[in-house]
Amino acid sequence: MEDDRVLVHSLPKNEPPLVARPAPLAASYNDRIRPLLDAIDRLRLLNVMKEGIQLPTIVVVGDQSSGKSSVLESLAGINLPRGQGICTRAPLIMQLRDNPHADRPELYLEFNGKVVHTDEDNISGAIIDATNEVAGHGKLISNTPLTLIVKKDGLPDLTMVDLPGITRVPVQGQPEDIYEQISKMIMEYIRPEESIILNVLSATVDFSTCESIRMSQMVDKRGRRTLAVVTKADKAPEGLLEKVTADDVNIGLGYVCVRNRIGDETYEEARLEEAKLFDTHPLLCKIDKSTVGVPVLAQKLTEIQATIMAECLPEVVKKINDKLTTNVAELRKLPKTLSSVAEAMTAFMQILWSAKESLRKILVRGEFDEYPEEKKMHCTARLVEMLNQYSDELQNCAENDPRTKFLLEELEVLEEAKGIWLPNFLPRSAFLALLQRKVKGISSKPFVARVWEYIEAVVIRVLMRHSENYPLLQSSMKRAASSLINKVKEKAMDRMKEIVEMENLTDYTCNPEYMLEWNNLMSQQNTFMDAINHVRPSNIVLRGIGEVDVANLRHHKQQIQEAFDLKMRITAYWKIVLWRS
Repeated sequence: MEDDRVLVHSLPKNEPPLVARPAPLAASYNDRIRPLLDAIDRLRLLNVMKEGIQLPTIVVVGDQSSGKSSVLESLAGINLPRGQGICTRAPLIMQLRDNPHADRPELYLEFNGKVVHTDEDNISGAIIDATNEVAGHGKLISNTPLTLIVKKDGLPDLTMVDLPGITRVPVQGQPEDIYEQISKMIMEYIRPEESIILNVLSATVDFSTCESIRMSQMVDKRGRRTLAVVTKADKAPEGLLEKVTADDVNIGLGYVCVRNRIGDETYEEARLEEAKLFDTHPLLCKIDKSTVGVPVLAQKLTEIQATIMAECLPEVVKKINDKLTTNVAELRKLPKTLSSVAEAMTAFMQILWSAKESLRKILVRGEFDEYPEEKKMHCTARLVEMLNQYSDELQNCAENDPRTKFLLEELEVLEEAKGIWLPNFLPRSAFLALLQRKVKGISSKPFVARVWEYIEAVVIRVLMRHSENYPLLQSSMKRAASSLINKVKEKAMDRMKEIVEMENLTDYTCNPEYMLEWNNLMSQQNTFMDAINHVRPSNIVLRGIGEVDVANLRHHKQQIQEAFDLKMRITAYWKIVLWRS
């Protein structure tokens, strides 16, 4: 098949192509491939995948009762656990190694830091005992892997991960979400691009209905890294040729049809019966011989494994080196052991000095190279934003809108400030009363508190960063910094209260803008009085004020001029107050 030719041509440079041979299961690996496979297995044992480094892996998946265990038994030449329900309850990493010079097969299990040696007669029981240890007795599953090493004459050099069979209906003793647990485990293993999916399908079912096909299509839509093994070919030979040639489910690496061992057959007898079946059966003999038999499956898997290792290992090495460089850099950041008070004091002063330099950069000079991605730490920009926001709040507050209750407050205050004085003099008490109302309105805005809360967060963030290697010191530094900043914040709040109180106590300014603004506003008094004395118009536009309705002011003609003068005085003076605030 075309895909197989691609795999052969993808072997490392100067490597001879892997040509299919009639040998039973043993594939004569090149001397350079076997060490690579052993290296991958050692990396897997070192749990590098937990560091986010994906390794080339053949992952075996299949629906429950699809014949998955029988396929693995045929490849390994050993008996795996059998029974009703889920037999595989934890990931089983099978490392098969050809060992022609050994006197007898060598089998052992590695799990939970232990190594358990066993033999062919007892391997099934050993796997069951190990599974019970990692997953508990019963029918629960676990994501803790077991590693089975099989060294035996005639085995293909393969490493495969066998996962629990997919089941939708929980049986007694299984949790209600057993399907979700198994699906999550399978997706975790088949999602990486480095994984080759060995999808085991039963010839007795419609491939498109298999849950394992649906899962593999979710992560490999075009099937470029999926190989299908069709079991039970002898039980459903009708239409099998059409099913594997039509490929309605996108199996990019092709199909291999097999007949598994039946009853008490030896593995050698099973292979002879398999060859006979595909040679003599009137329907199955029509299937291409390059896609039938366990020996062909072993050959394809070794070719695929060689290809994926050749493609992925350079990137794996790069990722390991990058990770090592990062970890070494982090290691160098760790503090040296402090053995005396003098050394501890030196380290503490170094922390304070480096934190002070960082704060000077971000608070004074406006530099943020230490925190390029943390916009919250770009302090000068954030403080400008806070000042602009406060300015906008002052400009847009109700106290700053001269149209609010236009002249009504002034008339009310003048009425209450009546006294015995010349009629063309405005009472100062009226002006102060209006001013104090407006000052009280803006004094409630918590600008100073917001600024110091922000500065406190920045200071603590810097201190925590420079003392991250001394976690026992951090809580004390955080408390000390908060206490110091609270004292400074209280002083700033007291100062702000003094400024506000000064505005409440007196009305005074040397700013010439006040008289210019007042004269400009008062120049509109005649226009305003004309509107008051005539029925129309009732709405007029005044410079510095905006559009106002004067209809409800016409019955206050006796004090309206004084109220207008008072309004223009407070409007002109209020601009000076906002500038000082």
